[in-house]
Amino acid sequence: MENTSEWSNNSLDSDFEACATLRSFGSRVALYLFIITGILCTVVGNFLVVLAIAYFKQLQCPTNSFVMSLAVADFLVGLVVMPYSMVRTVEGCWYFGPTFCHLHSSLDVMLCTASIFHLSCIAFDRYYAVCNPLVYSFKMSRKRVGLLIVVCWAIPFLISFGPILFGLHKLGVDIPLPENMCVFLVNRIYAVMASLVAFYLPMVTMLVAYWKIYKAAKRQAMQISAMEAQMAAGVGKDSSKKQKHRNSIRRERKAAKTLGIIMGVFLLFWLPFFTVNIIDPFIEYGTAVVIWDVFLWLGYINSSLNPFLYGFFNRSFRRAFLMIMGCRICLHGSAQGMDLSHSKRDGNERTDN
Repeated sequence: MENTSEWSNNSLDSDFEACATLRSFGSRVALYLFIITGILCTVVGNFLVVLAIAYFKQLQCPTNSFVMSLAVADFLVGLVVMPYSMVRTVEGCWYFGPTFCHLHSSLDVMLCTASIFHLSCIAFDRYYAVCNPLVYSFKMSRKRVGLLIVVCWAIPFLISFGPILFGLHKLGVDIPLPENMCVFLVNRIYAVMASLVAFYLPMVTMLVAYWKIYKAAKRQAMQISAMEAQMAAGVGKDSSKKQKHRNSIRRERKAAKTLGIIMGVFLLFWLPFFTVNIIDPFIEYGTAVVIWDVFLWLGYINSSLNPFLYGFFNRSFRRAFLMIMGCRICLHGSAQGMDLSHSKRDGNERTDN
């Protein structure tokens, strides 16, 4: 263990000594421009989600309460976490002092975990809406939704600020670090427990919820097909009823597809980080800094993509975004209560979505 710690310390020292000359001026400028673009997308995109839900009454439903709280978490990731991580990644050094390093690490863990928790709650909410619609209004009352949102913030706070600020996350880790580095080293217990709570348990929740939604949508599709076969010989007055059934199953299929893509993106961008996060303490912290940076920024990208996923797949959000960016909410006093699902422009695409 002593030799391994010495090797890890030498590796960190070499990274520290090279931090000022690690990248050329041109590559640093390119990285800054690229990351700043991502930060702006994260901040602006999530701000649009918050503003749209807060302004338009049609978007104020239980599911979108989770979406709004998720957007707040992702907005804060882009506003208070990513800028400092950007400087650390590009420059290779930490210029903001050891105290702010601990605060930044706590905020990083808390906000990213809160974002993940909200995604699992959205999956849980969609499960009840699709698979148990008769009890949905009871299970997802305003009070219960509010309680779940509090949990989505409270648990990330408990597993971040408490252990990190009191140094519990690195008990038994005797690797000294230079003051101008902010490396988040954790012991084996914290790595496993925090990763289970922050990622793997929400991941299982999302997988189970999506699988049940998929099976329910498939079962409903078979029922609709059988019903349409029976109604095929019916009179013309049944055509509107058949169309309603078609629209219903189309909506359920779209909901399942949307949730599946969101979950797939979530796994793609967060699974590498949390896998390395568990493995690293067991290989004596031998993971290269560049690998940590790549996997961490992959996770941050998930916060950047969430608002675009909702905007792309949900017509109401898409129309709300267009109205906000076109400043139409400033010009039309009635915009707050208007129907976001219908417009002259998307009337032709209504049957396709």
